[in-house]
Amino acid sequence: MGGLLNELGKKLADRWLTLLVLPGALYMAVAVAGHKLGQAHAFDLSELTHAVTTYATSPTVKTVGGQIALLAAVLAGAAGIGLTAQGLGSLIERMALAPGWQAWPSVPRLLARSEVLRRRRRWDAAHAAYQAALQQALAPASADRPDPAVRQRAARIRSHIAVERPERPSWSGDRIHAAALRLDRDLHLDLAILWPTLWLTLPVPVRDEITSARTAMTRATTLAAWSVLYAPLTIWWWPAALISAVVALASRYHLRAATDTYALLLEAATRLYTPALLDSLGISRSGSVTPELGDALMNQLTSLTP
Repeated sequence: MGGLLNELGKKLADRWLTLLVLPGALYMAVAVAGHKLGQAHAFDLSELTHAVTTYATSPTVKTVGGQIALLAAVLAGAAGIGLTAQGLGSLIERMALAPGWQAWPSVPRLLARSEVLRRRRRWDAAHAAYQAALQQALAPASADRPDPAVRQRAARIRSHIAVERPERPSWSGDRIHAAALRLDRDLHLDLAILWPTLWLTLPVPVRDEITSARTAMTRATTLAAWSVLYAPLTIWWWPAALISAVVALASRYHLRAATDTYALLLEAATRLYTPALLDSLGISRSGSVTPELGDALMNQLTSLTP
């Protein structure tokens, strides 16, 4: 038991150091360096080196008590900034996925609705171009067979906007919504109702894969939070704007990749393991899952209206 607790303590300490302290310490270092250099001498390394040397040779820092106090202040400050980034990341994630944007306050709701309508117009145009290219490909064979690259390019353009017709103001939100939409359309399965029960029946390796993808999404939105936190540093050090922009672009890329993986795993796990859930609940079937079986499963999992 003691060995288990020691190992758990080591893992928690590693996560605390990796997720909170190190990013927070880097942020503090950039903030202090930027404040010291200012706008006029943004890349004056000699000035920064001189300032660090002067501070390191001060009598207060040379004492053991001063070093302990400095280390404690840095750790506490870095952890506090890290917690701020994680809290802000949760808010950014909520806004990025926008699962209930229709219930947002009036101004954000109107902005989200405007973005949804704009993305729908773009998606409809891209879908029409894809359908036109598909009709040409399905036409009777002739000497002038259309280039398949045109149809593939039209499909990529449409998927870049959204996998299904947009219902949320962001690509990431629509990607997760698309998984639920397809399951409802194909098998009459409501993912929001089905998932808690299905999750309890999934094998451990499958749950680990899904949890890993979900954690990657959280890390991507936390990275976006760091981009927001670096932006105010441009007040006294303009290169912070470059850092903020690079971190924001990296966050956007990682969030899209993680969300796509997470949505794929949600849909795949539901399609693969719903038959086993039907069997465990005593719903008879003679083959694969059908819309009729989906209706029966939803009726069994749904409570009566209060």
